[in-house]
Amino acid sequence: MKKSLFFAVSLLAVVGLAGCSSQPTSSSTGTSSGGVSSQVSSQVVSSSTSVSEYIKPTGKIESKTLNVKKVENLSDDFIFGMDASSVIAEEQSGVKYYNFNQQEEDVFKILSDNGINYIRVRVWNNPYDSAGNGFGGGNNDVAKAIEIGKRATRYKMKLLVDFHYSDFWADPSKQMCPREWSNLPFTAEWGSDQLDKQTALYNFTKDSLQQMKNEGVDVGMVQVGNETNGGKMAGENSFANFSALVNKGSQAVREVYPSALVAVHFANPEKSNNYLDWASRLKKYGVDYDVFGSSYYPYWHGTLDNLSSTLSTIAETYNKKVMVMETSYAFTTEDTDFWSNTIGETSGYDAKPYPFTVAGQTNCIRDVIDTVANKTTNGIGVCYWEGTWISVNQDTLEKNAALWQKYGSGWAASAAAAYDPKDAGKWYGGCAVDNQAFFDRNGKPLESLKLWNLVKYGNEAPKYIDGIEDANVSFYTYEQMSLPATVNVIYSDNSKEGIPVQWEAFDLDAAKAAGNGKYDIKGKASGKDVYCHLTVMEKNFLENYGYEDGIASPWVLANESETPLSDTYKVLVNGENPQTGKYSCHFWAEGANVCKFKCEQDVTLEAFGKYKYQLSILGGGVGSAAVAESDQNNIMYVKINDVITYSKPIAFSSYNDGWHDFVLRDIQISEGDKVTVGFEIDCGVAGVWGAVDDCLFNYVG
Repeated sequence: MKKSLFFAVSLLAVVGLAGCSSQPTSSSTGTSSGGVSSQVSSQVVSSSTSVSEYIKPTGKIESKTLNVKKVENLSDDFIFGMDASSVIAEEQSGVKYYNFNQQEEDVFKILSDNGINYIRVRVWNNPYDSAGNGFGGGNNDVAKAIEIGKRATRYKMKLLVDFHYSDFWADPSKQMCPREWSNLPFTAEWGSDQLDKQTALYNFTKDSLQQMKNEGVDVGMVQVGNETNGGKMAGENSFANFSALVNKGSQAVREVYPSALVAVHFANPEKSNNYLDWASRLKKYGVDYDVFGSSYYPYWHGTLDNLSSTLSTIAETYNKKVMVMETSYAFTTEDTDFWSNTIGETSGYDAKPYPFTVAGQTNCIRDVIDTVANKTTNGIGVCYWEGTWISVNQDTLEKNAALWQKYGSGWAASAAAAYDPKDAGKWYGGCAVDNQAFFDRNGKPLESLKLWNLVKYGNEAPKYIDGIEDANVSFYTYEQMSLPATVNVIYSDNSKEGIPVQWEAFDLDAAKAAGNGKYDIKGKASGKDVYCHLTVMEKNFLENYGYEDGIASPWVLANESETPLSDTYKVLVNGENPQTGKYSCHFWAEGANVCKFKCEQDVTLEAFGKYKYQLSILGGGVGSAAVAESDQNNIMYVKINDVITYSKPIAFSSYNDGWHDFVLRDIQISEGDKVTVGFEIDCGVAGVWGAVDDCLFNYVG
């Protein structure tokens, strides 16, 4: 999952407790580091149920409250997956899980009984500091994966092994090298017996899987990397090196579990061109894999139609299986552990396509399953992310924090500072996704858990009003503004009906006068709260301002470096790092003192007076390295009659630092003036990369 899903809203300042006892020392061959996995004392968990004794239920489960439209054409081997990586840490922290008869039971049996047939588990190389304190997030080393795998196998579920090839979270914004591999060359010199990173990854993968096989774990699929956007993994940033690593991991999988599927995994399917580019490069570099996996979080990742179209293109072009490796949806906005949730009424998300209710969660995941099964070529399954990760449910933050620290049941513990001091080591704390699980704060199953069974059969129940759909309206400042008179009520079967709405007092004229801005206006409909998300925009006189035409024109890109553009120095419009939409003006330079170019556009104006010019920029150095402002001579400017009359420096730092907006104000344009806007990038650091997007030239009066 995206690392950003775990960012805390508040800073925790709790003294760390001692973690588990020291784990075995990592070997020099790149094999498992073998962290500690304490035995759970629960009688339920330590049940002696064997593989032969458990009989997986068949037939329809009854529900008196869920409306579930049947998903047609589900194959017998369609994957209904559940990532349950944090279960052991949860149980060690005192969490108990219950079945629908209100009886405490092994959560893996509960999942299997309700239709789950795959358990996904992340694997980190060594999520412990030198004193044996766990980094948190489940402390998911190989030993934890084996324990989870054995329990999954006991209840007739296959294991999906998710190798991160990192000592802690790996995701699109961070692909850190395991500490044990940090000084290894990527490829050993010819004739040398020195260990290299490729061999270390192969050894670690093979050894880990062999341990699982020795314990009788039924592995059905193996992910070689987690959300490896752009070909970044284990500290490597080039697609060629990434591909070589994936092939080493794939080789290990084929040797130990020859019938298991090998998967690659990326995120952000809303950026379709990125996916198509990465799939093409996987082919170019001869990567051996079976499944192209994607994360899909409805809050951020675009429409289901775009997801199916993008994955289908990849499946059809390269004859690959495709699936959703991660998805989830909130059933409530309630915070149960004193640690802010990623998703809530006040959190930042791009879309809320379903109510944050049990029915909304049900309908969302049902639609994801239907999309993969019926609208996507070679779609083989859907895996829910951490549906068992709930609050440890103590009555104070301090009590919760003690358990998060001791057992790793929060997203990160303070010990993670040994590996990731700027993020996990600073913002360590609880679970930010407890409101997206399939169990409530007390471990009781939600009715939505039954959906994994009911999608095969369908289920009808009396429908009820489940929520009110928020309104979204946009206006230019020169347009007449008004708020909608009706909003859609959403029923529990996901049907909708327009009803009157009454908005609270809001000064539309003031919003118009303020210029570009976003506003949330509260209202009431059928006695329930509803919001209108109002976007006010000033007229933009730039054409192709966000490069959404897929080409630069009418922008003029001019390389000012003595080094010609090539595979090692690029300036082009592509889908690599857009802020909005699908495209941006992207640049990358492998070498130092190379990256230098201009991008300009002549502007035709309809009025004279004052204007403002704004753009957004993102960038950084190799990996997550920051680039100092002193190494940049970037500017944005406005030329009046071919002379730079207005300008200011623009700078970026690192990927983790995000996008920055820069504005030139009080630009005076007179009748007859020739106006050109542009920006120049001049950065001498090797490995520098970045993107410019959303350029605006607005009349302000």
